[in-house]
Amino acid sequence: MRVLVVGGGGREHALCWKIAASPLLAKLWCAPGNPGIAEVADCVPIGAEDVPALVAFARERQVDLVVCGPEAPLTLGLADACAAAGLRCFGPGREAARLEGSKAFCKQVADAAGVPTAAWARFDDAGAARAHLRRHGAPVVVKADGLAAGKGVVVAATLEEAEAAVADIMESRIHGEAGASLVIEDCLVGEEVSFFALCDGTTALPLGAAQDHKRVGAGDTGPNTGGMGAYSPPPAFTPAMQDRVMAEIIRPTLAEMARRGTPFRGVLFAGLMLTAAGPKLIEFNVRFGDPECQALMLRLEGDLLPVLAAACDGTLGTATLRWGGAHSLVVIMAAEGYPGTPRRGTEIRGLDRAAAVPGARLFHAGTARREDGAVVAQGGRVLAVGGTGPTLGAARDAAYAAVDAIDWPGGFCRRDIGWRALPPAAR
Repeated sequence: MRVLVVGGGGREHALCWKIAASPLLAKLWCAPGNPGIAEVADCVPIGAEDVPALVAFARERQVDLVVCGPEAPLTLGLADACAAAGLRCFGPGREAARLEGSKAFCKQVADAAGVPTAAWARFDDAGAARAHLRRHGAPVVVKADGLAAGKGVVVAATLEEAEAAVADIMESRIHGEAGASLVIEDCLVGEEVSFFALCDGTTALPLGAAQDHKRVGAGDTGPNTGGMGAYSPPPAFTPAMQDRVMAEIIRPTLAEMARRGTPFRGVLFAGLMLTAAGPKLIEFNVRFGDPECQALMLRLEGDLLPVLAAACDGTLGTATLRWGGAHSLVVIMAAEGYPGTPRRGTEIRGLDRAAAVPGARLFHAGTARREDGAVVAQGGRVLAVGGTGPTLGAARDAAYAAVDAIDWPGGFCRRDIGWRALPPAAR
């Protein structure tokens, strides 16, 4: 198979690394890619949101499968454009991608499907949102309705924090047009988990779960980020819990999307809260998570490529995934200033030394290569440093040993990834 992966972050590096190991692969491209991806795929200088150029390239190179990493190309209609050109694309069409593109649409689908989720309300007017908050009180969750790169959610412990979030999102437009409207919902209490299922429109195949660390600081403090680390599998997500999530959340959603005439194909990412009353949906995303994807790919032992193709062909009912017994943990190394304005251009040394650590694997995210060959920071989240082992503690030790082998004064990371699942003596 000839495959084009779309995107250039750590998630796409992990996907390319796993796809490159498939015996079915004949050729692998990535657009636009990054210096790490260039080690396993041919990178092409096409932006991930340049849908016409991506489709033209795939047709010219006779690509058998397009695999979309980020959400933005899907909401722009990449899968629809591929279908019109006779190309297979792993990812939902534009209408189905609204599950992530609009928080309100996601909640409407959940309600129609009978999926357990928090009570919510949508607002186009900041004054009406503030009035609702004063009636409702805190704690409460305020979300920009549109795409905000994982940063458009504020969990407000006080009314003042909630009203400040409304002002930032709707009036200051810190997330641009994503904040033209917002959703306010009840604050769920419990253990938060990211669960992934591969879907072919009617059938869903569990891909696994991971636990992300959203806040920038140790102990889950500070502002939300795109994710500072993840581990898999989370102890709280038992096989029985997976069965319940498939029955109560994933399959009803697939049935509702099919009923609407917009069947969902691709990977459905359910952000869940495991409450005392059972699992409840926080939100849906329509792509692999980042850094959850890296954690899952490190654990997956089987061939991913035929399963992605089966999702496009409607044959997931006969597909299987093979998992080993390994645990995985991923630490994000970010540039100084993140999640605000990251410092770019700082040189990163010691990557070969880190990659040689037993059980470790490096995925590039926001990196670039200078003319002299040096790798430099080119974004906020710059490296995803993974570790695997027979226990979560062993995976954590491998990941942090690799982190410590990297010489990058301009970067930082959290030192407590996995803390919820590790006994106090092992943290």
